[in-house]
Order: sequence, then structure tokens, then C-alpha cells
Amino acid sequence: MFNVVLVAPEIPANTGNIGRTCVVTGSRLHLVGPLGFSLDEKSLHRAGLGYWESLDVTVYADWDEFVEKNALTATDTRLHLLTKKARRTYAEARYADGDFLVFGCESVGLPEELLAAHADCCERIPMLPDAISLDNTASWGSTGERNSHAALLTRDVCGNFVNPEDYRISALNLSNAAAIVLYEALRQTGFQGM
Repeated sequence: MFNVVLVAPEIPANTGNIGRTCVVTGSRLHLVGPLGFSLDEKSLHRAGLGYWESLDVTVYADWDEFVEKNALTATDTRLHLLTKKARRTYAEARYADGDFLVFGCESVGLPEELLAAHADCCERIPMLPDAISLDNTASWGSTGERNSHAALLTRDVCGNFVNPEDYRISALNLSNAAAIVLYEALRQTGFQGM
């Protein structure tokens, strides 16, 4: 069983989607606070569909409680911290049953001090540079229009955070990133049907 860990998630729909993915893959979900929403939030349950009631989920007040309750150490090889700031890709990593796939909050990712403390555990999902992946920025309107709509355009339709000054995608949607890495881990460990 894999462990998907969300540190300070902010968007309930992403967490609901990830919860649904955990149920269908037999994975456990760990939510590390502070959470940016209530677990009673309708959008969380709507995204989780009927799966939410079957989800194996544990909530922790903070990272220290998560580490303590899961008996993790500073050099624990079961940790996989997903960040844009890693040299090794998720596909280069080796996964084993019981590993923890750790994702940060949607707006800023994992805290710098956590990444520094576990530098050997950091992995990234390769992506095209913003200029290549989003080549239609000119069609998004003039600077005046951009400024008047900045509050509406800080997040795109997929939940990606977008810089209102230049409209570059900062990262994959959290639920997409979690699914990509989880399915690679499952593939490597011989998940049924893969």
C-alpha cells in the first residue's frame, strides 16, 4: 500500500480527486495541516464522489505529528518529496510498498526547510518550459484587461496557479501530479492489471 501525503492542501476539489484515486488504488491518504478547507466541505465530497466514505485517511496537525505517528526518520528512504526543485525525476526513483509520496500545497509547494532536510528524497515531474507549454499568452488580452481580471485569472480551469503578471503556469494541478507519481509507483511494484 502506498501513502499519498498532502501537506497543507488548499483546494478541496484536488483533495477529493486524490482521495478517489487513493481508494481505487488501495492507497492511504495523509492530510498534514494546516488544511485550507474543512473536511465537511461539499466540494471535497463532490470531487471524491461516493468514494470518500471508503477512503483510508488520517489528518495530522502538522509535519512533526505526521513524522512521529508514522515513525519516520530524517534519512527515511520511504519518503518521496515531489517538487519543481529536484534534479531526479519521479521516473528515476525506485518505489516500494509502504512508501510516502509527499506533495505540497497548491500555491507554494513544500516548505524550503523540508526540502533541504530531505534533499536526497526530492523528485520532480518533467514539464515543458512555460514559453513552450503555453504559447497563446498574447491572446489573453492587453495589459489593462489582464490587470482588471487578475483576481479571476490567478488560477486556471485546472486549478493551476497562474502569475497574473505574465500568465505562466507554475505547476501541474495537484491531483494530476499525485496521479502521475502514484501510478508510476504502482507500475514499478506490479499493481494488478498494469
